[in-house]
Amino acid sequence: MSMSVGSDSGEEDAVMSEINTTPLVDIMLVLLIIFLITSPVVLKLQKIALPSETNQALKPKPTTVNIVVNKEGDMYWNQTRLNDTTELFEFLKKESVKLPQPEVHVRGDQQTRYEFIGKVIFTAQRAGIQKVGFITEPPDKTGGTR
Repeated sequence: MSMSVGSDSGEEDAVMSEINTTPLVDIMLVLLIIFLITSPVVLKLQKIALPSETNQALKPKPTTVNIVVNKEGDMYWNQTRLNDTTELFEFLKKESVKLPQPEVHVRGDQQTRYEFIGKVIFTAQRAGIQKVGFITEPPDKTGGTR
């Protein structure tokens, strides 16, 4: 421990502007030792019954329906070519009654006329599909164009 006992020259002491942190460190060390000793005792004395884990079945996520429209207007249902919108309507009608209802993802070529995409959306709406989304390509990370 440090203690100020006066100056060597016998002059009057100047005001001490430093904070003596020695007592603070001593108290902190004593508290640390007390907590280290008492914490294992407290943990061993408390008997508790932890809850057991139970697995709950989650709702199955509906599969998404992919419809591809190329620039000529040809429609594909999961790689199967469809002849017209009535065939698409029959497929979508079967999907619309499933619970939970799957989402329809429309992948249209960049050069596809909106008329062909509009027919797909209108057919999905008539079949009772709730969610229709468009799949696009994310932009380049470099910021350049292709």
